[in-house]
This record gives sequence, structure tokens and C-alpha cells, in this order.
Amino acid sequence: MYHRVLVPVKEASEVEPMIRFASTLLESDGEIRVLHVIPTTTLPQVAREWRSSVNIVVPAHEAGAALDVKVEPEVRASTDVPAEILEIAENESAEAIVLTLQGNRRSVNPFVGHTASGVLHHAGADVFIVNRLALAADHVPRILVPFFQAAPSPKALRIAESISIRRGGVPVITLGLGGQGGEAGTVREEQSPRGISILHKWATLAESLEHRRRRLSDVLLKTAGKERYGLLLVVGEEEGATGPFLTRRFLEELFRAAPCPVVAVRV
Repeated sequence: MYHRVLVPVKEASEVEPMIRFASTLLESDGEIRVLHVIPTTTLPQVAREWRSSVNIVVPAHEAGAALDVKVEPEVRASTDVPAEILEIAENESAEAIVLTLQGNRRSVNPFVGHTASGVLHHAGADVFIVNRLALAADHVPRILVPFFQAAPSPKALRIAESISIRRGGVPVITLGLGGQGGEAGTVREEQSPRGISILHKWATLAESLEHRRRRLSDVLLKTAGKERYGLLLVVGEEEGATGPFLTRRFLEELFRAAPCPVVAVRV
């Protein structure tokens, strides 16, 4: 789906699972660039941290070889980590950026001190924010794609299809929560262009109105729970970046409360 994917990492333990997830989005001849940014430009500090920083990205080649994907690691130094990521993404013509939340561990807000909040709304590339459960899950039984419009976007379905293919062809279930596009409570099945089973479901009127009374993150997780969970793929179109999906508050609530793998995507 993407030819060039940028994967910023902070710790060595992130490298293999992040590459594994990014490979699910990659075209057959695509490339993953793994980036670690040392958050300083003071020469003595950079010199002290350089060796450990190189050791963070060294496993990238081994992980790429195991997955049969091309991986290029890189270490940079900058006092503005989000800006450095955005600049590299632009200079390298990255089509997607894949990162996880790992901010200030002392804060209850996972966006505090993390590059995700700086990258999410400013990148020209698509941005994937992945929770820890999505990185750790070797297998997911289904991919859930909630939507509030008349139908899920074609881009959301292509992303779900790409992840499904790399996950063994697990079914994709779209969840219409906006009361549009299909009769309340109905189910429609189809196959994607690459043979993945897609089940379209529309909420009942009472369920579609529920998100007006409750927090959106609670509604999505309750709906996902009725499907016995799976990988929850929340896709916000670029034009809707200020809409109900990818506000900072919504993402904070969703990532903090989700008992299942979650991938939030701004496209």
C-alpha cells in the first residue's frame, strides 16, 4: 500500500514489533526507514548517547531480513524531535509514518512529552499511531472499522484489507454508527478486490444516538466489545481532522481505556 514508511523509535524493544507492523502496510518492493532521534544537539551529550542510540537501530536490519523487507536505520540529533521526524518524512518522501505512544511515563496523559501530538496534525504523510497491544498481538480474530458517515471511506477499507492480508486474511467488520447509509440493525457482506471478507454492520437507532450522550471512545469500545473485540482501526480523513475522530482528547481517552489492539490513522 505504501512504498516508503518512516518508523520513529525510542527504545530497542520497539524496533522489531514496529517493523513487523509497518510491513503490513508495505508494498512488495517498499522500504521502511527506522529513525531514532537523540533529543539534544550538545556535543558531549550526543557523543555519550551515540553508541547506545546506534544499538537501538542495529536490530532493524535483522528484523527486516526476518520479514524479507528492506529496512534502513538512521540516527539523528535534534532538540525538536517532532520537527526532525516531519523534516525527514518530507525529505525522504515518506508516504506513511508509524509510531507508538510513549510519552512522559509520570503523566496520565500519554501525549505529554511524546512526538505523536506534534506529528499527528502536521505531517504530509499518513500517520499511524499504534497502541502496545497492537504491537504485541501475534494474531487478531477480526479487524473492526467504525465509521459515522454513510459508508466507510475507501482508504479505510484499503488499510484494513492490507492489514488483514498480512494477518492471514482475517475478516473485516465495518461498524456504521452514524445512522446513515444502511437500515438500522442490518448486515451486508461482500468481498474486497483482494478476496478479504468484509461484513458491513449498521447500528440500531438507539445505538447510533448513544454517541451523542456518551464519550465517543466509550461508544467505540462498547461497540467493539459486542463484536468480541479485535483490532480496532479508527481512521480519520484529513478533512475531518477537527471532527469527532482524531481530536487529542478522544485519542487520549481511547488509548488509555482500550483493552484491545488499536490503530488510529490520520489520512
